[in-house]
Amino acid sequence: MKSLKFLNPYLYKYRVRLLLGTLFVTVSNIFAIYPAEVLRKGIDLVIEGIRVNQLFEGAPLQPSLREAFFSMLLVFGLIVIATALLKGLFMFFMRQTIIVMSRLIEYDLKNDIYQHYQKLDLAFYKKNKTGDLMARISEDVSQVRMYIGPAIMYAISTLTLFVLVLVRMLSIHVELTLYVLAPLPILALSIYFVSSRMIQRSEKVQRQLSRISSFVQENFSGIRVLRAYNRGDEAVRSFAEEADQYRRRNIDLVMVNALFLPMITLLIGLSTLITVYVGGIKVFSGDITTGTIAEFILYVNMLTWPVASIGWVTSIVQRAAASQQRINEFLAYRPDVINPGGQEQHLQGAIRFNQVHFTYPDTGIEALKGVSFELEAGKSLAIIGRTGSGKSTIAALLARMYDPTSGTIELDGTPLNKLNLNSLRSAIGYVPQEVFLFSDTIANNIAFGFKPKHTPSDSDHEAIEQAARDAVIYESIDQFPERFETRVGERGVTLSGGQKQRVSIARALLRKPELLILDDCLSAVDTATEEQLLNNLRRIMQGRTTVIIAHRISSVRFCDTILLLDQGKITEQGTHQELLDQDGIYASIYRKQLLEEQKL
Repeated sequence: MKSLKFLNPYLYKYRVRLLLGTLFVTVSNIFAIYPAEVLRKGIDLVIEGIRVNQLFEGAPLQPSLREAFFSMLLVFGLIVIATALLKGLFMFFMRQTIIVMSRLIEYDLKNDIYQHYQKLDLAFYKKNKTGDLMARISEDVSQVRMYIGPAIMYAISTLTLFVLVLVRMLSIHVELTLYVLAPLPILALSIYFVSSRMIQRSEKVQRQLSRISSFVQENFSGIRVLRAYNRGDEAVRSFAEEADQYRRRNIDLVMVNALFLPMITLLIGLSTLITVYVGGIKVFSGDITTGTIAEFILYVNMLTWPVASIGWVTSIVQRAAASQQRINEFLAYRPDVINPGGQEQHLQGAIRFNQVHFTYPDTGIEALKGVSFELEAGKSLAIIGRTGSGKSTIAALLARMYDPTSGTIELDGTPLNKLNLNSLRSAIGYVPQEVFLFSDTIANNIAFGFKPKHTPSDSDHEAIEQAARDAVIYESIDQFPERFETRVGERGVTLSGGQKQRVSIARALLRKPELLILDDCLSAVDTATEEQLLNNLRRIMQGRTTVIIAHRISSVRFCDTILLLDQGKITEQGTHQELLDQDGIYASIYRKQLLEEQKL
């Protein structure tokens, strides 16, 4: 239950609904137990009426007595019906307060988890699978809602009904009440024994559900690869194994849960037998009436569902505790990249790396080793090198997806970790190496590049079209039947690799950023389109700090400064002509690429 303490602030927020729900539960239970007293009086009245009827057999007063007797029975019947209606009415109010409260808390909890997800850094997302993230915000929160709503509602109902019935029984006959409640300590020990095993198995069920979610999400995302390698049957078998494991763990949980109902039914039956036996002795001794036995039997049966629901409620609470513990694990995670806050500011884009070292926290790979360079605002920087040399790492550090392990990175003379993170990322137009498009229209995917505080206007569509022209994707879009309203499918599956790259570039250009970062985003573009796009970029880059990461020197030779990286270190640095004059690795790469282009 410790993990569920996290929910206390939410319960406090909706305390009015919770208090009203408790009141409605109490009133409903008062109307629920009152008919038992009416039944006792009714049975005693019937027994007494039979005696009186026998005494006045044949007397003139007998019809009047019978009429009065039936009138009293009719009044008792109407009272029972009225209390049943009132009980139902207050049960409706109870559900409208407590169950609605649980839905409101579920809404708040999902929003808080999602908001927390947005604050986490890339290291977190590399450590955890997408399916697990989804399971915790959906399945786990649903389990927690069952605790906040039905479990709390039935727990309050059980407690109030038990107290009301106990007080009523004690007020009638203390000794008989103690006999009736004698089996309850056994029930309490049984619940403790079973619930300790239930929480362990509940946690295993939730973890296996996360594994299934992750497996399905990964396979659906990679469906093309599965089909291409003809691994569909193997994927089905693997899923069947995961699903079978989930089934077995659920069966283990159900088997433990199944102990509750037979155990409770046995104990309730035992209480009923004790009531009849001890109550019969008390009736013969004249200590109580026959109606009292019937009233006690009704009370025992009233406790049947509340006591039986203890097992169900315990199961819900244990599942919720396991789920909330998993949620708390993520909510307790604190990102390394933290927004220092402060006033937002306009950035120019002057970059300075000073002895920057960086090791990826999830893999332990040292990507950068003492990298130092400077770039004036409004200038262009090209970074080239072999795969794994650390090019994309520099782009990720500039966007502050990570913080360097050691050394400093400055923008306009201010260390990145001192800059307002919103200001920094609003000033950046970033085209990552792995292009991602949303399952939406082309227009909306490009419009995603607008800055967060952008005010929609009639000229937005013109800006989107201009960004598409600058990215040399306009003509391709114009050929689609629905043009900019064409839906690109999940991850842009309906577009080619080059089209996706250019839509992503259009998104970045639309932002008109102070710092433009292009991370190897021309790899799927043909030479003619690349030349046209680079001509547009040269115009757009005027007065704008630009960082271009590429493999082909032809893509970056016009840049003001070129860095050649190798194994996380800068081996050569200068302009295109300066590097050719050095006749080093850069010049060698350039000659090889020139020869390859001439052969083509």
